[in-house]
Amino acid sequence: MIWLTWRQFRAQAITAAAALAAFAIVLAAAEPSLSGVYHSSGLASCHGTACTGLAGTFINDLSSGAGIAGVPETSYMILYFLSVVVILIAPAIIGIFWGAPLIARELEAGTFRLTWNQSITRTRWLAVKLALIGVAAMAVTEAFSLIQAWWAAPIGKAVGLGGGGSIFSETRFGVFVFPTHGITPLGYAAFGFALGVTAGLLVRRAIPAMAITLAIFAAAQLITPLVRPNLFPTSQTVTTIAATGANVSLNANPRLAFTATTVPGHPGAWIISSEGVNATGQPVSSVPAACESLIPQTNVTHVGRGPTTSAPGPNALNNCVASHGIRVAESYQPASHYWPLQLSETGMYLALALALAGFCFWRLNRRRS
Repeated sequence: MIWLTWRQFRAQAITAAAALAAFAIVLAAAEPSLSGVYHSSGLASCHGTACTGLAGTFINDLSSGAGIAGVPETSYMILYFLSVVVILIAPAIIGIFWGAPLIARELEAGTFRLTWNQSITRTRWLAVKLALIGVAAMAVTEAFSLIQAWWAAPIGKAVGLGGGGSIFSETRFGVFVFPTHGITPLGYAAFGFALGVTAGLLVRRAIPAMAITLAIFAAAQLITPLVRPNLFPTSQTVTTIAATGANVSLNANPRLAFTATTVPGHPGAWIISSEGVNATGQPVSSVPAACESLIPQTNVTHVGRGPTTSAPGPNALNNCVASHGIRVAESYQPASHYWPLQLSETGMYLALALALAGFCFWRLNRRRS
């Protein structure tokens, strides 16, 4: 049965190995150049607060010449962007081309009548297929992730030290960085593969099963960032506006909004939310009357020269709001919660994959033809 699985799966296995080899060769060829920029920036030997400025310089060197709105234009940006995209879509591709045809092609071509009437039971047939190909799917996806993490390690260190800008601005909790590093690719690969197998079993035709797999997997990837902050209990703190590096901004009404950038005493924390509160801990949504005169007003003063801002700048508004006892309440995930969150998200998708596999065993054994 193992030999037969290999015979049927070898084309996909060879394609995956070739893609993985090409990915590794491209990043290995680009690594000396990235390491050269990293060492010339002084980051490798810096200590303390001096590293923040060097990290910013390093990121700027990598993204120099970047286009409007951070569109990747330099070779480093393009390679970083493409490598992350490859890891993001790898589980979906596995589900589409490895999972969806696994049972669907047997049903569609009618070969199931021969395959499932031999001495090997349906349960064993499916168990071998899911185990071997599922493990291969997880191994390939994690290999992509590890290779990219090795190449991008200097970028990750610089971002962790406070550097950022353009496409390199995401920390390890970022919406694109988190699911492509650590152990989460294992969970995504297992889920994508099991989802494809389940879709093929239910739809019984490979092409529609592929489309369904892609749609559901894409939806899962869009929903997960909304669920991720709640996979592990968050922490809360209330502190001054200055300590959080927050900037007071105004939405409609006018409504106060606080955009915090740091959590005092917790470097590298992932800030989930930040809002203004008064001395009693009650949320504050409006500007104190005494501070209304400090709200920046935008007026067009000269035709063709665009808007100009009158009234004091944001620092004056920040100071005035703070002087009225308004502080910032932050909800955050400390840096130490990175691996618990990784384990939680990976476990969630592995559980979904096992549930789908269990359904496939149940469904397959109930089929009479």
